[in-house]
Amino acid sequence: MPQPSAPRKALGRPPRISREEIIETARRIVYEGGVDRLTMRRLATEVGSTPMALYHHVRDKEELLVLLLDDYAARTLRRPELPADPRERVVVAAAAIHEALVACPWIVEVLTADDLMSTTALWFVEQIVDGLAACGLSPDRAVHGYRAIWYYTAGEIVVRTTAARRRAGDDRTTYRERAFAELDPHELPRLAQVADRWAPLTAEDTYLDGLRALVDGLLLSR
Repeated sequence: MPQPSAPRKALGRPPRISREEIIETARRIVYEGGVDRLTMRRLATEVGSTPMALYHHVRDKEELLVLLLDDYAARTLRRPELPADPRERVVVAAAAIHEALVACPWIVEVLTADDLMSTTALWFVEQIVDGLAACGLSPDRAVHGYRAIWYYTAGEIVVRTTAARRRAGDDRTTYRERAFAELDPHELPRLAQVADRWAPLTAEDTYLDGLRALVDGLLLSR
């Protein structure tokens, strides 16, 4: 007689996951490999679940990135004590943004898309725009001023981060170093004058100097 077939095992439910676990795992993926490595499929694998299960907690990757931004801002951004002088208020608020972001450059990569943001960080934007307005700029010009400060801040971080990543573990002479060593002092006299000091000079942290000069220039347009 034919043997009765074994009863089929019921498929178990995927393990229950929390939004906190999703954010923590997504943060680790981004820290280790960058924003491009973060996909819903990889995230589901890392938490031992399925992409469909993730969608019960986050709508898509864009919402997940916003959650990461808010998570980082809540843990890292500290509202500084603001000076009474509105110009200095702009400088202090922008410097606080720079300090928080330089420690986590992948955040800049997300923010430079220019349509994702952390609402927690809007307090800093408010201080910059309000400070510029208090210095005499119109509301529209104050927004333009904030944009210039943000572009300077983000650009400074991106350039330094990319350069550091490119040079990490590589002691070879760079193309720029070779080119500067062969500069013609008759054609490029100023560059030839500082060629041997170009690398250390451009590696100096002059963010605050540049920020103050930028703010001064913005206020000249009142």
